[in-house]
Amino acid sequence: MPTPAGTGLSRRGFLLASAGLALSVYGVGRVLNPCAFEEGIARAAEVPNQPVLVSVYLQGGIDSMSVLYPAGDPLYTKYRPVLALPEDAGPAFTEDPRLHWHPQAAPLAQLHGEGKMSVLPAVGYADPDQSHFTSRHFWEVGATQADLLTGWMGRYLDLTGSPDNPLQGLCLDEALQPSLATARMPVAAIDTPSSYSFYAKGVWGAPQSIMYDYFDALGRVGIRSGDPAMAQSGQAALMSNTLRRQLMPFQPTSGSTTPALPAGYPSSADGFPTRLAGVAQLLAAGLPLHCVTVSTDSVFDTHDNQVAALGSGLGEAAQTLYAFQRDLESRGLADRVLTLVWSEFGRRPQENASAGTDHGAAGCGFVMGTRAAGTMIGEWPGLASGLDALGNVRATSDFRSLYSSLLEQWLGHEAAPIIPGASKLGRVQVVR
Repeated sequence: MPTPAGTGLSRRGFLLASAGLALSVYGVGRVLNPCAFEEGIARAAEVPNQPVLVSVYLQGGIDSMSVLYPAGDPLYTKYRPVLALPEDAGPAFTEDPRLHWHPQAAPLAQLHGEGKMSVLPAVGYADPDQSHFTSRHFWEVGATQADLLTGWMGRYLDLTGSPDNPLQGLCLDEALQPSLATARMPVAAIDTPSSYSFYAKGVWGAPQSIMYDYFDALGRVGIRSGDPAMAQSGQAALMSNTLRRQLMPFQPTSGSTTPALPAGYPSSADGFPTRLAGVAQLLAAGLPLHCVTVSTDSVFDTHDNQVAALGSGLGEAAQTLYAFQRDLESRGLADRVLTLVWSEFGRRPQENASAGTDHGAAGCGFVMGTRAAGTMIGEWPGLASGLDALGNVRATSDFRSLYSSLLEQWLGHEAAPIIPGASKLGRVQVVR
C-alpha cells in the first residue's frame, strides 16, 4: 500500500481575521506571524480573474456502468440480471446513443446538454490492480508511481504559488486531501466555513450579545496598554470576535443544526453540499483560492445492496454539482471556475451475488463549467470488445492526459515539470 502524499507535512493552526477563517495550514516549516499570511492573502486577492480548479472526489470507486449505462446492450442485462436499469429509465447520452444517464444523474445530463459538462465514459490507466489505496494514490499524485509524496496539484503550486498565501490550495475537509500535498508552499484545510464556534458556557441571549461587545472593548484596552502580554491577549480577543462576525453568514439559522444553503443545494446531514456551497461563498467573498479539493461523504464502494446506496449518493452528488454550477453562474463567477469530478476506478461489469459490484478498472469522470469543452473525451469501448484480460472495462482515456490538459489549457502551465512522462502523453480538449 503506497504511503499517502503529504505524509509528514507539518501542520499549524491559524486564525485569519481578514479572511474570516480558522485554518489548518500545512507545509509551514516554522511558526509564522498570522499577519504575514494576512498580507499575502491581500496581495493575492489583488490579482483579478485568476482561474480556479475545483477537484471533487467521489469516494470509493463509483459504478460508471450505472452512471452511464449501456441501454439495449444484451451483454448488459446478461452481466447484470438484477442491477440492469430499464432502457428508458434515464435520459439518453446525446453523444453516444448506446449510453443512458442514471435517473439520479439527470442534473448532470442537463449540464451536458447545455455544453457545460465534458464526459469521460472510460477513464483510467493501463493494468490497474483494483486496490482503493493504490488507484486513489495514483490519481492523487498524477502518476502510476507508488513512491511519490506530493500531489499533482501540490507540485503545480510549488512551481507557481506564494509562500504567504495558504488559500492558494484549499481543502474543505478535516484534513488535507493528498492531491494538494506540496513540498515547499503552504496550503490549507478547513472543515466548512460554518464550523467555527465562539461561545461561553451557560451564556446566551442578551448577556451573550453584551459579552461579544465587551470582547472588542477589552481587546482595544489590551492593545493600547503598552504591556506585551496584555497586547497579545487583546489582539486574540479582537481577532476572535472579528472572525465571529465575518462567519455569521455561514452559521446555522436559529433552531437549525446546519447552515442555510443557497437555493438548489440538497438538504442533507452530509457535509458535501455545505462544503461545495462554501467554495462558492468564499470565492464570492473575494478570497484568492486557486486549487480546491472537496470529497463526497457518500462512499460508492457498493459491494452489496447497490441500488439503494448508489441511488441516494449519486442523487445528492449530482444535485450538489448542478447547484454549485448554478450558484457560480448567479454570482458571476462561472467563467473563472472549472470543476473536475473523479473516482479511483469503476466497478466490474458483472454483478456479484450480493446485489452489488466489485472493484473494476476504467471509470467515469467529468469536467464541469461554462468554459468546459462540453463534449465526450475518449469513448465507451462497449462490452463485446472493450473489456480487458480480467473482464473489466478498458480505459479509452488516461487520467494523466486529462491532468496535463487541465494544467496547460486551464491553469496555463506546462505539464512536463508536474506530471511524470507528460511529454509522451496525448492531450484532450478540456477548455472551449
